[in-house]
Amino acid sequence: MEKEKLRVDKYLWSIRLFKTRRLATDACNDGKVKYEGENTKPGKNVHLGDIYEVRTEGRKWVVKATGLLHTRVKYEEAIKYYTDLTPPEELEKAKNQAASFFSGKRLSKIGRPTKKERRDLDEFMDGEE
Repeated sequence: MEKEKLRVDKYLWSIRLFKTRRLATDACNDGKVKYEGENTKPGKNVHLGDIYEVRTEGRKWVVKATGLLHTRVKYEEAIKYYTDLTPPEELEKAKNQAASFFSGKRLSKIGRPTKKERRDLDEFMDGEE
């Protein structure tokens, strides 16, 4: 019967809402995981039917535990252990944010130059001498 106990942080990590267990634990400690409107401690046991509100970096999730998953498995398997109850408007907001936020291009004048920009700069500076 030892296997029936599962910590919230381990569960959220195993269903792939968080990349690492440490991130899941920190989210619980920072109040980003709620159960019945209350902040949840990382050591709280998960029970079937529990509904959690989880705020990750990318979006807000509302998940219902439909199975206990003790190890991290591939995404196709992990989605069988929870039901996503996230409201449609949250999903739309996440899509719109993702489309504008991750265009793949570096914002102008921010960060290090790309390899091509570096070559152009070197070429320009060599012409000065």
